Amino acid sequence: MTLDSPTAQQRLLILAIGGNPNSGKTTLFNRLTGLRHKVGNYAGVTVEKKIGFFSTPNRDIQLIDLPGTYGLTPKSEEERVAAEVLLGLNKEVPRPSGVLCVVDSTCLEKSLYLVLQMVETRIPTLVVLNMADELELRGAVIDTDKLSRLIHAPVLAVSASEGLHLDELQKRIDQWPMDPERYAGGLLPVVPTLAEVVERRQKAREIMDAVMVKPLQRHPADKFDAIAMHRVWGPLLFAAVVMLVFQAIFSWAKPPMNAIDFGFTALGEWTRHVVPSGFWSSLLADGIIDGVGSVVVFLPQILIVFFFVAFLENIGYLPRAALVMDRLLSVVGLQGKSFLPLISSYACAVPGILATRTIENKRDRLATIFVAPFMTCSARLPVYALFISAFIPDKPVLGNFFRLRAVTLLGLYAIGFGAALGTAWVLKSTILKSTGTPFFLEIPPYRFPSIRNIFLLMWDRSKVFLQQAGTVILAVNLLLWLLITFPKKDGVSAVRQSYAGRIGTFMEPVLHPIGFDWKIGVGLLSAQVAREVMISSLATIYRVEGRDSHREGLQSALRKDMTPLSGISLLVFFAFAMQCTSTLAVVRRETGHWKIPLAMFVYMNAFAYAASYAVYHIGKLLF
Repeated sequence: MTLDSPTAQQRLLILAIGGNPNSGKTTLFNRLTGLRHKVGNYAGVTVEKKIGFFSTPNRDIQLIDLPGTYGLTPKSEEERVAAEVLLGLNKEVPRPSGVLCVVDSTCLEKSLYLVLQMVETRIPTLVVLNMADELELRGAVIDTDKLSRLIHAPVLAVSASEGLHLDELQKRIDQWPMDPERYAGGLLPVVPTLAEVVERRQKAREIMDAVMVKPLQRHPADKFDAIAMHRVWGPLLFAAVVMLVFQAIFSWAKPPMNAIDFGFTALGEWTRHVVPSGFWSSLLADGIIDGVGSVVVFLPQILIVFFFVAFLENIGYLPRAALVMDRLLSVVGLQGKSFLPLISSYACAVPGILATRTIENKRDRLATIFVAPFMTCSARLPVYALFISAFIPDKPVLGNFFRLRAVTLLGLYAIGFGAALGTAWVLKSTILKSTGTPFFLEIPPYRFPSIRNIFLLMWDRSKVFLQQAGTVILAVNLLLWLLITFPKKDGVSAVRQSYAGRIGTFMEPVLHPIGFDWKIGVGLLSAQVAREVMISSLATIYRVEGRDSHREGLQSALRKDMTPLSGISLLVFFAFAMQCTSTLAVVRRETGHWKIPLAMFVYMNAFAYAASYAVYHIGKLLF
């Protein structure tokens, strides 16, 4: 049976899933579809598009995850995309047969505005009253039957995070449409008049008062806000949380890193033993296994970062941190809305730059885009971890609570953040000067984290990282191996006389003043594709040169070739340098021209060189 056959078309049901931000929409989407989804961007815009698939006994469901929105009257790119998809105006996706409108049952009045809009447009709507377990814990009761009558749409209470009543939800979907006569007249457009808006908000309040049998009790964790959002204790708490993350990166990740390192080392040795020595043995063992393995070994540290970010977002802490940081960002001319894109840039600058679309002020948005790459992305972490482990002793500081390596890592993140703030202040004081914009942010209630969602995110990030290791990093490493291997020469200086060695030697006069040799030059050049490629490049160079390239061996080789001051100089350079073609490409797409990405590339690399030069030469004077 093909999708074009009548039977397949009868089984296929296309539904959209919509709702306010923080309503649990994504959790429900993941619950229903599992890992059967694909992600991309809507054509011509930066709004993410996620489409998933699942089946009921009688239907095959294609589920379109709409951007989080507060209404269908377009005020932002997200709301415009959501409205266009629901009304069938987006040519890229088929018009859905209906919508699952996800509602946070603990914030019912706020969500009802969107629900009423959907029902008024005659979109077949099933209201999914999410977080029913939390509602019960807080002593509240909603009369779902009365709510259904008042909004003229079916209502089902569920808990997406706990999987509560999802079987009943799938039964309802299997019977779609629930009331075909109501929607026989077709869809109606949304009329963006003020009198529409005022009446709908008033109606939402009236419905809320009518259906809330027992009111919500104050969440015990809300008392924590007195600390989390305090002018003094809030920033200190945020700093303590960040320090905990850095400590975990080195302590928790060590056992799995050792296991991965052992596995790749053993695989490389087995390959050298099985494959006769020569071209193919070196290609497989040195060019592929050791090169890719030297990067994959840092996956546990990257996943720890994503675990903490997802955990803090799930419990509701990150929006509170944004309010705390708004006071600091306002000093340099930015607003609190810049904080979330900057925080996203700690994972990767690309989604961080895309997240700036929530900033209405164009000059604030451009300033945030310009400084986002200063935030230490996860691709820098393998480089940091390698050189910190090689040149920074693992000794305790501040008693036995913190270790020097974790403090060093915190320092690298801090100077990147400081450079971002300083650059933003210069931009906002000169060419991007603008009037201050009030910062409004919805603060969600504290919630128990969804462990399933956290691990789904970590799984997705693992796939992305490993796909990159198997494609981009592998391709660059194979090219580098060829450049290191040819032309074939004998002797100790054979690698330096190779094509890669000649390129590095050409760069060396520029790099020598900041403490780098030709090998680091080749590594920095390869890092232009992706920052973490530098690790595999150095591993390949040292392996072909005849030195061990597994993690501990690579650290030992670096100690022989570099001084601790050179290692620190490189860490400083990496903290500031722009070395990511993907970031430059997305900035070009977001700004519409090459002026800003080229200015970023020149400015950040010049800044990095100057800072590295200062550290290296001041260090030589002092030590």
